[in-house]
Amino acid sequence: MTRATAFAACRRSITGDFALRVHAFHCGVVVATALLIGACSKEKPAGFRGQPVPVRLTEARLENLPVQLKSLGTVTPLNTVAVRSRIDGELVRVLFEEGQMVKQGQLLAEIDPRPYEVALAQANGALTESRVQLQNAELELQRLNDLLAKNYVSKQALNNQEALVRQYRARLETSEAAVASAKLQLDYTRIVAPIDGRLGLRRVDRGNLVRSSDPEGLVTITQIEPINVVFTVPETEVSGVLDAHRTNSKLAVEAWDRSEQDRLAQGQLASLDNQIDTSTGTLRMKAAFPNKDGRLFPNQFVNVRLGVRTIEQAVVIPDACIQYGSQGNYVYVVKDAKVSIRPVKPGAADNDRLVILEGLSAGEHVVLEGFERLREGATVRVIGGSATSEDTPS
Repeated sequence: MTRATAFAACRRSITGDFALRVHAFHCGVVVATALLIGACSKEKPAGFRGQPVPVRLTEARLENLPVQLKSLGTVTPLNTVAVRSRIDGELVRVLFEEGQMVKQGQLLAEIDPRPYEVALAQANGALTESRVQLQNAELELQRLNDLLAKNYVSKQALNNQEALVRQYRARLETSEAAVASAKLQLDYTRIVAPIDGRLGLRRVDRGNLVRSSDPEGLVTITQIEPINVVFTVPETEVSGVLDAHRTNSKLAVEAWDRSEQDRLAQGQLASLDNQIDTSTGTLRMKAAFPNKDGRLFPNQFVNVRLGVRTIEQAVVIPDACIQYGSQGNYVYVVKDAKVSIRPVKPGAADNDRLVILEGLSAGEHVVLEGFERLREGATVRVIGGSATSEDTPS
């Protein structure tokens, strides 16, 4: 055998051995895969003769559930007044701070009173003159009456004097009115708050000449205690609100912040509009709030909750428990660690709580979290304790 022949024979031997090893490896992988698939095909799903499904439960409870209508409302003050001067003059004193709370009648500013003091003095002088003239005319009338009795004067002279007395009396009344007007003008130099409320930003500084015709005035006052919230209710809910309002004229109203996480104030329904807005299909309503802490601010947008009625002793669960299927609404009821599907008929809701009209009794436990692998008859494992009806999934 030559060297070339021997080398070729050796190469065929090595190649054949490597092929056999690769084939054996592939066969082993195929067998292992088949065994694994077979083992997995025999494994039971979790919760069905296998590992219990972890769930969180809640208990259906008997509660008095308030039924509330939700709406978006706007805070509106009872009164907003632009404080203006009633006379013209120089603003000599400003006695308020911007944003200050003031009481009705409190002095806010003062206009230079000197021109009006002079006018009052003139009016008082004219009044004194009118009184003296009237007194003289009345004395003359009395004298003429005495002379007429003795036939020393004519009847015509007496009549003329009576007319003169009436003229002076009218002039006296005019002078008295002029004095009253001058006093009123002098009083107007002291600008006082017409209502209780919070002041806005000052619009005129001391030293400026103010006029009664100025459109903006000195400052605005907004009454915030009490304060109103105007909101709307859909036309479909109006009849229910009217029925509740006839039964209870003081329906409770709550104002919440925009995120509905913080209740700002509690009040009562004050009034209803007299017609439905055809463009929106809603009825405007107004609620009154004491607002002692000032948490409601004019023109603020708030979420309104109008309490219409209270359902007494209703079966209540969190609305997160309700499942929706082709056959209707249902819940997973757990008893002795086993799950059963229970069709239910939900009713009114309040926030995250829901009334169950049919299909569930108080004291039964329903699944609140962990629905993914549940089925009829599945075994469950309760985690995190049993939640109350007020709890909801985080």
